[in-house]
This record gives sequence, C-alpha cells and structure tokens, in this order.
Amino acid sequence: MLTKTKIYLSSPHMGGSEQKYVAEAFNTNWIAPLGPNVDGFEKDIENYLGEQVHAAVLSSGTAAIHLALEVLGVSKGDEVLCQSFTFSASANPILYQGATPVFIDSEPETWNMSPELLEIAIKDRIEKYKKPKAIIAVHLYGMPYKSREINAIAKKYEIPVVEDSAEALGSTYFGKPCGTLSDIGILSFNGNKIITTSGGGAFIAANEAYKKRAIYLSTQARDNAPHYQHSSVGFNYRMSNVLAGIGRGQMEVLDDRVAARRKNHEFYKEQLSHFDNIEFLEEPEGFYSNRWLTCIKTSSYELREEIRSVLLKEDIESRPLWKPMHMQPVFENCLHFTNGTSEDLFSKGLCLPSGSNLDIKDLKRITYLISKIPQL
Repeated sequence: MLTKTKIYLSSPHMGGSEQKYVAEAFNTNWIAPLGPNVDGFEKDIENYLGEQVHAAVLSSGTAAIHLALEVLGVSKGDEVLCQSFTFSASANPILYQGATPVFIDSEPETWNMSPELLEIAIKDRIEKYKKPKAIIAVHLYGMPYKSREINAIAKKYEIPVVEDSAEALGSTYFGKPCGTLSDIGILSFNGNKIITTSGGGAFIAANEAYKKRAIYLSTQARDNAPHYQHSSVGFNYRMSNVLAGIGRGQMEVLDDRVAARRKNHEFYKEQLSHFDNIEFLEEPEGFYSNRWLTCIKTSSYELREEIRSVLLKEDIESRPLWKPMHMQPVFENCLHFTNGTSEDLFSKGLCLPSGSNLDIKDLKRITYLISKIPQL
C-alpha cells in the first residue's frame, strides 16, 4: 500500500562535504574533543560574519547564552531583561546564573522585542530595584529585531545586549550580519536550524577577550598549569572535532539554504496571501530574513487549529508560534511588561513546513490542503 511521505517542519539537510570532514577526523584519529575541524569551523564562521568577529563553537546555543551571561558577570540577585516571545532556551540560562528574568513583549512589525517596553522596563527596575545586568533580544524565525533602537536604549543605560541569533544565521540588518549587532551574539546548529551540526552552537563577539574567556569557561576553566588546576567553576561546553566537521560541510551550502528557505516563503505567500484570514510577516526596509521558518498569522485561534489539524491528518508537521515566556508555568511568577502582541501571535500564529529540502510537490500539497479549508 502506498503512503504519502511525512513532511517535517524543518529537517536536517546535508550538503555533501560533511562526510569528508568527518572522515578526516576519523582517519587522523582526531576523535578527542578538539582538533582541526573545530579551528576550521570557527574560521569559516568568522569569515562569513566578518573580519572583526571572533567565534567559539560550543555544544549548543543554550550553552552560548549561558557563557554570555557568565562573561558579562550576571549572578544571583541580578535581573536580566529577556524577550518573552521566544523559545525557553533564551531564558533558562538566566536561572542557571541564579538571576531573575524580566520579560519584555514584542512589537508587531518584526514580532521581536519592543524598544518602547524595553525602556519602560529599565526605568521601572532602576526605580524599584536596581539596573538590569543584561538584555537578551532575539531575531525570531530569522527576522532581525530592531537593533538600532534596542542598542540605543542599551547604550543610554549602559546595559550590554546578548543577541540571540539562534534562528538567524544568514539574516542581515541594514547589510550587517545578525549575530554581530551587539556585545555578544549566539548561534545554534541544532538539528532543525538552517545549518546543523546535529547539536551545537557558537559564541560570537567582537571583543577577542570575550571569546578567550568563553573558551576557558567552556573547557572546565582549567588554569595554565602542567597539572589540573581550577580557579573558577567551568563547564563542559566545547563542540567536538567530529561535529565541527559536519559544520564545515554545512557552511559550504549556507547561502543555498537561505535561498531555498526564502523561496519557500515566497511560494507560500504567492499561494495563500490572497486569503483575507491569513497574514505573512513582511520585511521592514533594511531587514533581510533567512526565513528559517515561514509563519502565518490567522484571524482566529479556531482557524489556526483547523489548519494545523488538517495538515496533521495528512502527516504534515506544523507548529503554533512560540508560547510567550511570561505565560509559561516555570516563569509564572516573573515580572513582565506586556502589550498583548505575543499572546495574540501565540493564539493565532502557525509555523509551516520550511525545510530547505522541501520540493515543489511538497509545497503544492501543503498549500492545496490549506486552500481547501472552508473557513478561509
């Protein structure tokens, strides 16, 4: 019996050279954590993002955020301002440090952190507690956040920004690569990201001292001594030489992956934007999204769920937009500055299959099913 092939939301897509680099690691016995692929992958990232960038590849994007907060001196009793409309990995490392997250809602143009609410929150915390120690802003679904406005506010109050670019490798903001727009940037190479190392991430900084500190902390904070000596608490966060080999192969096809995902977005838009009950997130002038995931906003929760259910019955994976952090049980007691934007997006928004390995038959199948829904 013939069955239709399952369509995933965002599955890994190999380029062809990954096995060559992994084979080199095996052939030279560089199976130990560090080796030539780690150095090569970091250099590839630095070349892609710009000459003044320093990259340290790690075990995950979450580890990169954790080390960013550690490098910036975030500790118990501190508050960190964090975008609410995001994945929990953006906020969890705040708790690792014993600090407290304060959540900031989104603005409707990019779905990312609202500069207006950010400044309101900073003023409130300075007046009622103390100045926040850091800001975590996120380029959600590949769409850059309003970096100029966020950075101007951060500079005004002298608060460093951690730029969560886990979903935004290949995106640019007025021509500058996402991941390089703030004090510290982070990347993710998880299996569903635009390129993958199976699991992995990167710490990005213009300040080389930040990179050196991150590497020191990510390798158990071992002091420079012939014996094992530790003056600080460290972590086991470094990427392995084998996984870095996968990353080197993936970097060779990154631009192709961005082009494919943007093409997916354009196809969806061409086929579905004429429906009054479906909206797409547009790129503001100067913003260039890698369109990691193509997302739609429907007119109601009921319509969103009908679309998701219709696709699910046909073995097609889709997913509601992120549930805001201020609505999550684990963060229910945290302070938040909200305007209803992220709650509305969570209620009505849906991520459509967006992998760079989708073919035209997949895309036509998806849009045909959606277009036949009576509520549209």
